[in-house]
Amino acid sequence: MVKESMRWSRLLVLGLLVLVAGGLGWLGCDSISTSSFGREVVVGAVDDPELVANEVHMAISNSTARRALGYLSCGTGNPIDDCWRCDPEWHVHRKRLADCGIGFGRNAIGGRDGRYYVVSDAGDDDPVNPRSGTLRHAVIQDEPLWIVFKRDMVITLKQELIMNSFKTIDGRGANVHIANGACITIQFVTNVIIHGLHIHDCKPTGNAMVRSSPSHYGWRTMADGDGVSIFGASHIWVDHNSLSNCADGLIDAVMGSTAITISNNYFTHHNEVMLLGHSDSYVRDKAMQVSIAFNHFGEGLIQRMPRCRHGYFHVVNNDYTHWEMYAIGGSANPTINSQGNRYLAPTNPFAKEVTKRVDTDSNVWKSWNWRSEGDLLLNGAYFTPSGAGASASYAKASSLGAKSSSMVGSITSDAGALGCRKRSQC
Repeated sequence: MVKESMRWSRLLVLGLLVLVAGGLGWLGCDSISTSSFGREVVVGAVDDPELVANEVHMAISNSTARRALGYLSCGTGNPIDDCWRCDPEWHVHRKRLADCGIGFGRNAIGGRDGRYYVVSDAGDDDPVNPRSGTLRHAVIQDEPLWIVFKRDMVITLKQELIMNSFKTIDGRGANVHIANGACITIQFVTNVIIHGLHIHDCKPTGNAMVRSSPSHYGWRTMADGDGVSIFGASHIWVDHNSLSNCADGLIDAVMGSTAITISNNYFTHHNEVMLLGHSDSYVRDKAMQVSIAFNHFGEGLIQRMPRCRHGYFHVVNNDYTHWEMYAIGGSANPTINSQGNRYLAPTNPFAKEVTKRVDTDSNVWKSWNWRSEGDLLLNGAYFTPSGAGASASYAKASSLGAKSSSMVGSITSDAGALGCRKRSQC
């Protein structure tokens, strides 16, 4: 309750600032429409969710079939990785990554249509007037940019890194940590790709001026300390990052955010891992659609992998090797489509259930559509289905089958930031 009231307070302050500054636009009841570099930004229901889930299923099936036939020498059955990682010249063809997305965030092109920007300076001395060559200077630009790093670096941010639209942060080829300070905020923008970073030990910051574009800076109230905060944004892809030990969530998406894919990440050492949906009363999050694919939920995790509200959440081919309370939770009637995951329950006999309906009576949640198809349930793990997902007559539109869940170990074996080196397969 404290966190939700803080979010509402922050939203009101941000809204007033945005309206006064005329910078980023305001969220209406049904959609947001602004512009970034001549492109229209629309946040709302973007897809038939069952069709998108089926597309993910087909992509996985095609990749696993090619792997079985030996067509790809580096093939893992992971359709995202098999799209680009076999190329030893990946560093020359970096932008090919933008065409490899799947799920609800598959159309996030990031900075594909822009120039490269090389970050050469790890500093963040002035969040209002960032130096050229810093990550902050790169992400606030109005033009599309594909952002890469000249060398290994640890970036300790004084204040939130406020992203502008049509940006890719691509850490491949360098060991890049965003750590021990503020972290990434993706707010009221569209088309952002975050790839190949170590994001950890993020701290609350705020009550300070921060620049969000070359022409606008404004007052930021206190941030929660999320690793990646997605706020009223759309077409977002968070892929192959290693995230741990932040003050609040590792990845949170709230306030009407949608068209999101969270894939190939390695999550460790954290309590409340992922919050998707602002509050039970914020019904605009009914438009939220998130794909959670090929991630490894690893050691030291407790709960919220994810914790969902209102929207549609496709949880596919993830490896859950650690939780202390539960893996997937929700309230306010979200749809949970769990397919081909591997759930390894903890030894605690009272924490074997994968699912948790948060603060909701069974007479209410029994109609929610939560379903498990082809999941591998180990060490006593059990998934409690409900609604259409609990019906024997439910038509399985996109079942992955048990064979896919048996491959989760190989599909997710390289989750997290990759140690890519030039002129060799990544």
